Amino acid sequence: MIQNIKCVIFDMDGVIIDSETLHKKAYYETFKSLNLDVSEELYTSFTGSSTINTFQQIVTYFNLDENPEELVLHKRKHFVGFFENDPNLSLIKGVEDLIQYFFNKGYTLILASSSAMVNINRVFDRFDLHKFFKAKVSGADLKASKPHPEIFEKAATLSGHDRENCIVIEDSDNGIKAANDAGIFVVGYNNPAVTNQTLQNADLVITDYDELMKLL
Repeated sequence: MIQNIKCVIFDMDGVIIDSETLHKKAYYETFKSLNLDVSEELYTSFTGSSTINTFQQIVTYFNLDENPEELVLHKRKHFVGFFENDPNLSLIKGVEDLIQYFFNKGYTLILASSSAMVNINRVFDRFDLHKFFKAKVSGADLKASKPHPEIFEKAATLSGHDRENCIVIEDSDNGIKAANDAGIFVVGYNNPAVTNQTLQNADLVITDYDELMKLL
C-alpha cells in the first residue's frame, strides 16, 4: 500500500492535460504528408514514447529516407498550431486540486514527460504550473524513451528522495512499464478519453483523482 510518500512524479499528456487528441492529430498530419498508412494498432504501440523515438521507429518500419529529427520538427509545428488555436484545451478534471493538495502537504513534485521541453513549458506557462514543481524531465532529452525506466530514475534522483518514497502517476502502458522497471510504485490513471491502454501492470488504478487524495 502507499505509505511514507515524499515525492509524486507526474506524467503530463493524459495525466495533467488532455492533449492526447492534439498530439494524434499532429502525428497524422505528418504521416499524411509522407503518404503513410499508419494503423491504429501501430500508432497505439507508440503511446508514452518520445516523439523522436516514435519517428525513429516509423522510419525503420516503413524503410523511409527521411531524417527523424526533421519529422519531429514537422510534427511539433502541427502540434503548436493545434495547441494555440484550441480554446477548449484544458487540464484533466481534478488534477489542479490534486497538485495543490500534494504541494500543500509538502510533497516534492516532479514532471516526467515524453514530450519535448518546449511543449512541457508551453503547457506549464498556459496553466501556471511552474510554481508547484521542483523539476521537469523531458524524455526527448534522454538516451532512451519509455518504456525504458531512465526518465523515472532521473526524476527520482532530481527529487532527492529514495525511490521507495516516490510514486508515479501514469496513463499509458509504456509509462507504467517504465515505472515498474525503475522500481517505483505506479498509479495508473484510467483516463476516460484513452481507450487503448490496459493499465494492467499498475500497482493501483484510479478513475478519479479524488480517490488518490483520500489515500494520501
